[in-house]
Amino acid sequence: MSHPKRGLFIIINNKRFHPKTQMGERTGTDSDAANLYSRFKDLGFDVNIYTDLKAEDMLKVMIDAAKQDHSRSDCFGVAVLSHGDEGIVYGTDTIIKLETLLGPFKGEKCPSLIGKPKLFFIQACRGTALDHGVLQHDAMAEENKIYRIPQEADCLYAYSTVSGYFSWRNSTKGSWFVQALCKALKQHAREKDLVWILTRVNREVAYEFQSNASKEFMNRKKQVPSIVSMLTKDVVFSSK
Repeated sequence: MSHPKRGLFIIINNKRFHPKTQMGERTGTDSDAANLYSRFKDLGFDVNIYTDLKAEDMLKVMIDAAKQDHSRSDCFGVAVLSHGDEGIVYGTDTIIKLETLLGPFKGEKCPSLIGKPKLFFIQACRGTALDHGVLQHDAMAEENKIYRIPQEADCLYAYSTVSGYFSWRNSTKGSWFVQALCKALKQHAREKDLVWILTRVNREVAYEFQSNASKEFMNRKKQVPSIVSMLTKDVVFSSK
């Protein structure tokens, strides 16, 4: 974190969807967007929020961001807040594959981010399965040396839920995942590594949240986020 700038952080906040998608309004998502904006702004990022984007416009935002010069930045981040399913998220009009949406930042497609953390936070369902829960009983690189690195190196994907499962959101406070993420970043981001922080987010969501729904089949359900890290360095947001 020794570059002149922290970097760009993009928030795509999709709330309302075309009737043809059969997706309802995502109440509470504005709270998520506002909390993420405040938290990453406080960490020194330049934060841009985009609201209710069609799938093609979501991709255009990503392509345009990847074309920017990030050579003076520490890292880059994206938060996608939308409906979703396994491997896809929704624009307001149709679906787009996450692989397609985030692809512009991989490897040589975005040379100024090679070797820098690329952080992707996905608040969306990854399926329709509900987690009933179970009961628990107590009981530094060398100078002037060129490396060839994998295209996926230095990427981190923080999904709000595990593959195949529903992702919960409160209609006023926002999603469980983003609530826990922003709380943990506020407490620890200046002195702890991001993967360490996200482990605490996993625990917060898993232990402290439970659904309270009017429909019995959706009541008392649980959730745990999924963190997929290809980071090759610790990420600590030291003060600028």
